[in-house]
Amino acid sequence: MEEGQLFELSPRHRKVREAAREVAARVDAFAAEADESTEVHAGVLDALRASGLARHVVPAAHGGESETLDPLTITVVREALMYSSAHLDSLFAMQGIGSYSLAVGGTDELRRAWLPRVAALEAIAGLALTEPDVGSDLRAVTTTVDRVAGGVRVHGRKSFITNGGAADFYCVLGREGDDGYSMVLVPADAPGLTVTRGSDLIAPHILGELDFDGVVVPEENRLGVPRKAFSLMLQTLAVFRVSVAGSAVGLAQAALDEALRHVTTREQFGRPLIHLGAVAQNVALSWTEVETARAIAYRAAALAGSDPLARLDMSSIAKVGATEAAGRVVDRSLQVMGRFGLVRGSKIERLYRNARPLRVYEGATEVLLDSLARRLAKGVS
Repeated sequence: MEEGQLFELSPRHRKVREAAREVAARVDAFAAEADESTEVHAGVLDALRASGLARHVVPAAHGGESETLDPLTITVVREALMYSSAHLDSLFAMQGIGSYSLAVGGTDELRRAWLPRVAALEAIAGLALTEPDVGSDLRAVTTTVDRVAGGVRVHGRKSFITNGGAADFYCVLGREGDDGYSMVLVPADAPGLTVTRGSDLIAPHILGELDFDGVVVPEENRLGVPRKAFSLMLQTLAVFRVSVAGSAVGLAQAALDEALRHVTTREQFGRPLIHLGAVAQNVALSWTEVETARAIAYRAAALAGSDPLARLDMSSIAKVGATEAAGRVVDRSLQVMGRFGLVRGSKIERLYRNARPLRVYEGATEVLLDSLARRLAKGVS
């Protein structure tokens, strides 16, 4: 069955999906190595840079592909990339996630200085939100932003920052005054910024801990309106959250394909495993969940294209549905492979580990469900 049959992609979206699949195929030979890396993998960077795909996460006015970012394009690209490599998917996605608040809220001069380099993958982007004691509740951030002589001062610590240590700049969220939130672009080489390697995860990832010891940057490095920049972070989530569903679909499809290769060639009791009832039902159920997740991911991404903030509920539904489905599909796929699914270093083991973070980042399942429940309580459906 052709992927996406339950949702008809336009010729333009099918074309960009094919381009992303070609990049994924080139990376596949060293995908396992890349997915173990906690630094930018040179082969992945070269392949992604040569593809030009990063242009899809930057507005056309600053070297990108489209006038405004298209969540469906980003979603189908992430699906194709994640099918091969989580490292590849993350490197692509973070170019957009890390730079979107700059694209929306930066001065013309600041955007001209950075965004064309982001689109060409000559500069790597980072977004600094979370802190050691602050995760989902971002209004509780303690990093401070203050106006001082010579510019804006940033002081505090950011934790679990993707691309920490690899990024060329960070868009940083901080508190300004008693009840204001501001965002500032801080170059990686700014005096007073120290980056240390982050924690090792079950699915290796580029993570850094960022210490801002009174870092001062020009006033022009502000993003958005002073004390009212929390909305920039919300806009970033509105555009990119649904694309995590695309990543989940790509991973789930890879797990299903890996299981199918095993159950159609492995024989037990005189016939291929696919002909044993329990095995057959497991892979059929996985196929059902993959196609269902793909349909809702595409649909939610298409809706987000017109008004991402207004469609954030649907993006959250797609993110929860697809990431939870991916967890079930990869677990079921490992199960039908029996002892071969337990081998360390196997592809299914890598997929199993890579599936788990999907249910945590960009809005943990429980946080999103709580938000959706509040919306239902208000009579929104």
